[in-house]
Amino acid sequence: MALCLKQVFNKDKTFRPRKKFEPGTQRFELYKKAQASLKSGLDLKAVVQLPPGENINDWIAVHVVDFFNRINLIYGTMSEFCTEKTCPIMSGGLKYEYRWQDDNKYKKPTKLSAPQYMCKLMDWIETLINNEDIFPTRIGIPFPKNFQQVCTKILTRLFRVFVHVYIHHFDSIISMGAEAHVNTCYKHFYYFIREFSLIDHRELEPLPGVPAVRGSAVISPLLHFLSLLITKLLRHRQDTDHNCLSFLTDAWVL
Repeated sequence: MALCLKQVFNKDKTFRPRKKFEPGTQRFELYKKAQASLKSGLDLKAVVQLPPGENINDWIAVHVVDFFNRINLIYGTMSEFCTEKTCPIMSGGLKYEYRWQDDNKYKKPTKLSAPQYMCKLMDWIETLINNEDIFPTRIGIPFPKNFQQVCTKILTRLFRVFVHVYIHHFDSIISMGAEAHVNTCYKHFYYFIREFSLIDHRELEPLPGVPAVRGSAVISPLLHFLSLLITKLLRHRQDTDHNCLSFLTDAWVL
């Protein structure tokens, strides 16, 4: 029986919804409108479109915060399976490795484990969306000129969470019966970033587009299993077979 993400989520964990919209604000009203559209059964392509008369930056801000909360929650559902031992590198299969960089401690791209990367990412996003200079909530306060560029960086990094979860931990999502919710969130996210061209198409290469989704899984269980199997093989093999196996795996995963 499929479960709601809130049912499989442990509220005591680090990963949980961190940002709420203040009732009575325009942002809250936009959020309610977006949620009502989602629950109405409308096609997700239509749901993400900018409502007539609304400000595009307000619309993007609402979705960035909502996606942050949802993806944070998704990772929280399976974070116990994503450990320093199972995921010593933040990656998406064999071809993609994601390194962390910020304006504080990590001035240069730095290799981190997946759990470390996720914690840094969620804290970094939380700081940004709570910054009134970047995500203003008061009436009359304009968005900064680089607002959409900031959102692009946030969404690009959030997409990497999907990449890691789908390629390395989708079996855990399936075992909890949460795959339908994760897939819906992914499709919603995908249509939104494509509608407003918010992520470079090269960043999307690790996962198939929504048209490739079949049934309840984005990546078939067989390919998922083969990807994990070969990943483990390559970690223990340094001989000439490496290049051949890597080539085959890239063809399967992408």
